[in-house]
Amino acid sequence: MKPPPFKYHDPRTLGDALQLLGSLENAKLLAGGQSLAPMLNFRYLLPDHLIDLNRIEELSGIRVDGCRITVGAMTRQRALERDEALARLCPIVREALREVGHVQTRNRGTLGGSLSHLDPAAELPGVMALYDSAIELSGPKGTRTVKSADWGRGYMTPNLEPDEILTAVRWEAWEGRHGHAFVEFARRRGDFAIVGVGCLVALDSANRVQRAAISLVGVAYSPVRLSVCERTLVGKPIDDKALEAAAAEARKIEPKSDLYASGAYRQRLAGVLTARALKMAHERARG
Repeated sequence: MKPPPFKYHDPRTLGDALQLLGSLENAKLLAGGQSLAPMLNFRYLLPDHLIDLNRIEELSGIRVDGCRITVGAMTRQRALERDEALARLCPIVREALREVGHVQTRNRGTLGGSLSHLDPAAELPGVMALYDSAIELSGPKGTRTVKSADWGRGYMTPNLEPDEILTAVRWEAWEGRHGHAFVEFARRRGDFAIVGVGCLVALDSANRVQRAAISLVGVAYSPVRLSVCERTLVGKPIDDKALEAAAAEARKIEPKSDLYASGAYRQRLAGVLTARALKMAHERARG
């Protein structure tokens, strides 16, 4: 298959890209192209204009200021995976990225592209949900910030207006004694996750949970935080009882069914992987 005919635009600044996006009818943005190119080839999308963001330097880069992290939307996934400062502060980012496609995919894929595409099984939106990240957007009316919890509007539909561009993502790394884990189940390595679970756990001096965050991908149109489970864990040790309670909470979700797995299968898998991720994060925090 070949893509439909379109006019190609190659802006060099964010302002130029916004001007094009606001003035052209039926335009699409090109970031890494790892999702857009196949959709064009299958004629799932039929844009009249394609606006390439790859030469806009101000949209790329990783900035670390203490525990505050800012990543430009056009930063490659491979750059996130290989950044040592980010790996020290947020090792779960690297762990999750190694489940994303293959190296060739991550060489081109971008953080902003993954968030904007918002595939239900995508790992990066799940990680950003763990950190309660802030997603920065630019449009004709200026800039606005959307919390990760408010990012998903529907299936592959983010809280992004047609004339807006995602420019950066900001979040704060956890401080103190904590552990992380990202586990997923897919048909083959590199395939879309049937269910994926990310977990962060902070412990006090008595090894009781001080703070917890658990995020599931692959079960709904956007990442699902197990907020009730997170609150229940605080002040308690991570033992078999706590793991079973977390698994039970994960099994309460009402997941989607598709060609790859039924909702009932995803429910059971969510419980198993939540307990596994929580246990791994706890062991790392203690270690």
